[in-house]
Amino acid sequence: MKILHLDSNHPLLLNQLNDLGFTNYEDYTSSKSEIEAKISEYDGIIIRSRFTIDKQFLDAATKLKFIGRVGAGLENIDCSYAENKGVYLISAPEGNRNAVGEHALGMLLSLFNKLNKADKEVRQGKWLREANRGLELDGKTVGLIGYGNMGKAFAKKLRGFDVEVICYDIKANVGDENCKQVSLEELQDKADVLSLHTPQTPLTLNMVNSEFINKFKKPFWLINTARGKSVVTEDLVKALDSGKVLGAGLDVLEYEKSSFENLFTSDDMPKAFQYLIASEHVLLSPHVAGWTIESNIKLAQTIVDKIKTKFC
Repeated sequence: MKILHLDSNHPLLLNQLNDLGFTNYEDYTSSKSEIEAKISEYDGIIIRSRFTIDKQFLDAATKLKFIGRVGAGLENIDCSYAENKGVYLISAPEGNRNAVGEHALGMLLSLFNKLNKADKEVRQGKWLREANRGLELDGKTVGLIGYGNMGKAFAKKLRGFDVEVICYDIKANVGDENCKQVSLEELQDKADVLSLHTPQTPLTLNMVNSEFINKFKKPFWLINTARGKSVVTEDLVKALDSGKVLGAGLDVLEYEKSSFENLFTSDDMPKAFQYLIASEHVLLSPHVAGWTIESNIKLAQTIVDKIKTKFC
């Protein structure tokens, strides 16, 4: 079987697939149309997020048996069409779930203890102790939306704290010893912290909007290590400004699919984004929650293992 690699990954991916007898080809620079013109030669594709695999592309991939996505989500693939054509879809949420859990916890503790703000002030010669008095996580209720690989990893990290962890998920009976499954209404009634662990689907697109936020009984903290388009940034800013949302840790943004750097060089930077980057109550990172040295290895190994199980 011939496999085309469209993004660079940890070298173990190529090395182990070679050892299993697959023939590997790499093309990290050709345009989508150029790839589409030759994709009929290949039995498998390995991709991260280089481009969308749509119906036209899949129709051209006449020999394709599988697509391996070196990441958690499959939203850049027309999954239903691929499956109808008999293409086996492989993702690797097991590979970066621990990294995401640790990152979410780090963001939450940093926000509670004002570490980002305090660090900047000390570097500027300011020693403001009272202004940086923090909060303790113990005694709080942490609500998770989505309780798959990522949600479960975060709940496991919270076991060392005296917190109640609850979750809402569209699937039934996903709760475990680390987290109690509840209705969305109960989560909105009880949560002090909301952490998102959902894929991008029609259900989660623009999910966190003003209507959703205002249904929370208490002001709350938001952590988003899932997908940027799950949160309506303008509505989040309104909630931050009013105090309904006390602070936000955002590893993902709705703007990131366009050229992020261009936001800083153009004259029309969205006002909502201007608010986020100026706010002391917001912590930002560039979609790296699952992007660790260890997860780079584990993501690649997960893809190899799943290909081996299915095709060897």
